[in-house]
Amino acid sequence: QVQLVESGGGLVQPGGSLRLSCAASTSIFSITTMGWYRQVPGKRRELVAAITTSTTNYADSVKGRFTISRDNAKNTVYLQMNSLKPEDTAVYYCHARHVYGSDFWGQGTQVTVSS
Repeated sequence: QVQLVESGGGLVQPGGSLRLSCAASTSIFSITTMGWYRQVPGKRRELVAAITTSTTNYADSVKGRFTISRDNAKNTVYLQMNSLKPEDTAVYYCHARHVYGSDFWGQGTQVTVSS
């Protein structure tokens, strides 16, 4: 079982920045992929960004504005979000896929971009 604890959400004005953090309860070396998804009411959860030991992947809507990174020593993954837009408003969820194939999710953190 992997527990994921997210932090860093909040209210920010358009054009502002936020950094989300996701701390895993186990070594992230036992996790093949970690990522961030987001969801708004009435819509499907969508991938924002994902990271493995060697690659990163971004949704087209966030390329050039968001950066995903990992700190192996802290078992933590980060999502740096710059130039935020109102359409980035959503609940953001941390995701981890264990080497044995199981998927784990965090509890979600609200990001609101509004003036």
